[in-house]
Amino acid sequence: MLDHGAAPPVEESATRKTSALGALTRRKPVEQLVAEGGQGEGGSLRRSLSMWQLTMISIGATLGTGIFVVLGDAVPKAGPAVTVAFVIAGLTALFSALSYAELAGTIPVAGSSYSYAYATMGELVAWVCGWCLVLEYGVSVAAVAVGWGEYLNELLDGTIGVTIPDVLSSAPGEGGVINLPGLIVVLLAMVFLLGGARESAVVNTIMVFVKIAALVLFCAIGFMGFKSGNYADFMPLGMAGVSAAGASLFFSYIGFDAASTAGEEAKDPKRDLPRAIMLSLLIVTVLYVLVAAVAVGAWNWKDFDGSEATLAAIMNDVSGQKFWGTLLAAGAVISIASVVLTVLYGQTRVLFAMSRDGLVPKVFGKVNAKTGTPRVNTVLVSLFCGALASVIPLGKLVDATSIGTLFAFALVNIAVIVLRRTRPAMDRTFRVPLGWTFPILGFLFCVYNMFSLDAVTWVVFGCWMAAGLVFYFLYGMRRSRLATAASAASAEK
Repeated sequence: MLDHGAAPPVEESATRKTSALGALTRRKPVEQLVAEGGQGEGGSLRRSLSMWQLTMISIGATLGTGIFVVLGDAVPKAGPAVTVAFVIAGLTALFSALSYAELAGTIPVAGSSYSYAYATMGELVAWVCGWCLVLEYGVSVAAVAVGWGEYLNELLDGTIGVTIPDVLSSAPGEGGVINLPGLIVVLLAMVFLLGGARESAVVNTIMVFVKIAALVLFCAIGFMGFKSGNYADFMPLGMAGVSAAGASLFFSYIGFDAASTAGEEAKDPKRDLPRAIMLSLLIVTVLYVLVAAVAVGAWNWKDFDGSEATLAAIMNDVSGQKFWGTLLAAGAVISIASVVLTVLYGQTRVLFAMSRDGLVPKVFGKVNAKTGTPRVNTVLVSLFCGALASVIPLGKLVDATSIGTLFAFALVNIAVIVLRRTRPAMDRTFRVPLGWTFPILGFLFCVYNMFSLDAVTWVVFGCWMAAGLVFYFLYGMRRSRLATAASAASAEK
């Protein structure tokens, strides 16, 4: 006997499915994203950064461990063709940088690609992108901090003849108990960030000039030992080796997007963010290719395997004395510290934006009224990154960072296409040339590099994403500001 008072089960199920799908795909309007710019719990971020400072933040976040340390891990994979691997990684970064530049000039907010995804592809995709950014920024801070410790030991050895013992400077499993230098540099960066964005930008600018000077010095000294015979066997491990090296070296290019996380603290973000992103990528790419070419010309590619503080070691070998290598190590200690500073900055601003949207706890969105910075956010993120740096080996951190970054960049390229279709008349201070061609190429390059990473990295990435989805469905989905606003609107009807 039919119960005519009950709603048909099929329709009820369909309603629930429609409601759930709507929750996962709800978008945050661009106008709302921009209007909320700078607003946090208890205070607001301050607009104090010029185009020059934004460029320095981007260079500061990009130019560091990737060339000073990771080069030593990449050359054994690609041989002298590591220069080609840098170009492949650079092209991937270029296509994505063009997409970043367009979106940064259109949606100048702190969330970077997380906010772009929220405006174009919906809340679930935005959460996935933001979770990838947590992996990108948080883990890369740790990776850079580990590399910093290697050059600190080189500097100490060249100046006072002592080094920090392995038990205190290496991760468990690599002969140590804790990487104390990695922890220390993260905590030092935290102290600078707590002082304010403008003050941190001044310190970073000084560090950027030091690191560029150090790399120019390396090229000058290293070229003296250049041997063309080192390029004879140009691609000893074939294109597969170049691809593997390119995927790892993509780590060297992450950071240019750090400028986009400063969207709510820039004086003129619509004009300055696209310029800062493109200018910084150009400067970094030229330096990378030049340094890699000189390094492989000065050393046989087989000598790179197992080397630490690679550039300093090459300078010592070429010059026959420790002075130049020690001088480079001093520059590397300062310059790699700037990467920790700027990438840590980017991480805190992404979490700030996610907190404002209700997807992570409110504590990450609280702004100190005196300094105009998210202080509690900065302390919590610094302690997390410092803990990672103190116990996880460099190689694992690098690959985990690369896959998270490539995934986020792939979504940014898609976001450009979606926003052009849904909001074609929106004011854009920069447009990616040739229509959809470059965003599509950027997406394909990102996917290609992701599949060049090893299976272990994919397993780590899968576990990270699974943990993120569990957190979203248990916490973020219900506490989202869009969700609470929708509930309030329904209650009023």
